[in-house]
Amino acid sequence: MGAIGLLASGLVVLVMVVGLVRAGRREARAERMRLAQEARLQARRSLDVVWAMGDREFEEYVAELCRRDGCTGVQRVGGRGDLGADVIGRLPDGRKLVVQCKRYAKHRTVGSPDLQKFNGTARSEHGADVALFVASCVFTRHARAFAARHRLTLIDVDLLGFWHSGTPLNKLLELDISRAGTHHRLQPDR
Repeated sequence: MGAIGLLASGLVVLVMVVGLVRAGRREARAERMRLAQEARLQARRSLDVVWAMGDREFEEYVAELCRRDGCTGVQRVGGRGDLGADVIGRLPDGRKLVVQCKRYAKHRTVGSPDLQKFNGTARSEHGADVALFVASCVFTRHARAFAARHRLTLIDVDLLGFWHSGTPLNKLLELDISRAGTHHRLQPDR
């Protein structure tokens, strides 16, 4: 075989290797996406008990998650005249945490008007260092954008599932909520 034949054979092998590497990367990326989607679905499935709770039970549940993750002085204070605070306490690092809880059906969404009300009282009325809004559903795109502009931390149904399953609150507080989660509604149970 001449030099041209060897060069052609080498190019064919190179093209095949590059093609296999690219296919492998696509397959790995698709598998990572599939695993992430499965993790979100599993987290949501674990929340059936949450959707069966009443509003006060949900607030106490969120308070208990805060306690589990090392928050101190945690109290459920929600009710009439709560001025947007359902749970208050201190994070392990000493910052004041003020939480608004919304236990809605999983196919509903939380829009920016709810966040605007909470934002208006969390820091000014309650002195929050960290204003946290926890919902058993998803936030609209506009709500996420509002939260990002006003330094509100959002925990939607996906993140709530991970929190419920043991992810510590401090890890959830580190997320960039303008890019985390989804604003797509879940389907109602039939």
